[in-house]
Amino acid sequence: MWALGLATAASRTTNPALLALLAAVAGYVVAVCRVPDAPWSRSYAAFLRLGLLVLAIRLVFAVVLGSPIPGTHTVLTLPEVPLPHWAQGVRLGGRVTAEGLWFAFREGMRLATLLACLGAANALANPTRLLKSLPGALYEAGVAVVVAMTFAPHLVADVRRLRAARRLRGRSVKGVRALLQVGLPVLEGALERSVALAAAMDARGYGRTAEVPPAVRRTTAALTLGGLLGLCAGTYALLAAQGAAYGLPLLLAGLAAAVAGLRLGGRRSVRTRYRPDRWDATAWLVTASGVAVAALTIWAAAASPAGLNPPAVPLTAPSLPLWPAAAALLGLLPAHLKGARP
Repeated sequence: MWALGLATAASRTTNPALLALLAAVAGYVVAVCRVPDAPWSRSYAAFLRLGLLVLAIRLVFAVVLGSPIPGTHTVLTLPEVPLPHWAQGVRLGGRVTAEGLWFAFREGMRLATLLACLGAANALANPTRLLKSLPGALYEAGVAVVVAMTFAPHLVADVRRLRAARRLRGRSVKGVRALLQVGLPVLEGALERSVALAAAMDARGYGRTAEVPPAVRRTTAALTLGGLLGLCAGTYALLAAQGAAYGLPLLLAGLAAAVAGLRLGGRRSVRTRYRPDRWDATAWLVTASGVAVAALTIWAAAASPAGLNPPAVPLTAPSLPLWPAAAALLGLLPAHLKGARP
């Protein structure tokens, strides 16, 4: 929820200074709060590299395919490829302006900041605890994902063991033939582990469900599907340039319908929870900080659109708006809570 709040704030602005501040807030919280020994904590660097790649691709597209923003400051002129009449509005090459590059840079930086915020969620959230907290209606999907995450390290270890054995025997570890000779023993071991795990889970009662009336099943399906559609439509309206007025009520209605459907769907799951995670005051504060960043940024975008989305023409240096910057700094609360713990 904290990372989604920062991502929502980033989606409402194209100001590079504010986007850089949001990315810095997410990076600082990751540096302070992540668990160094956890395997998922190393994923943040990959998201940062992916964000830089997206930014570079956006700039290349602006140079090669042109930009819809008119400009007067010509940076370079490329040879233009003539296109047929049915490709009107698209060009290859031609004049490249500073205004078009600046517009492409801002759009690419917004996507890169969104990836940085999502990467922060991946680097901080424990996937096992997250799956254990799923509602009862998603119990089967959570078990499948947990099993897949448990088996993945075993598959990697099997591949390394077999490749090392081939090297000791003087055999090649490259090529299609080596891949087939390594893949078949790995597949055989995975099938054996799957059968053993299925027998163990069946003996412990996994997969057993309670009888639910057909009317309840139909109501559950309607509420869940309608709620998810409402969540998608409301989220799109909030992230779009216009539509925030009806997006929030639609999002809340979809959330209520989805929660009701999940609670009804949980009746068919007969299981208990071992040491369930409780939402304490710290969890509520972390969530509230992300929601506050998103809400204040949406309000600032409606009250002062020029500060959060400055025009690309004429070409001007970006300025950091005061109130949106102060709202972005609220996202540092998780790092402060982490430092306050003994």
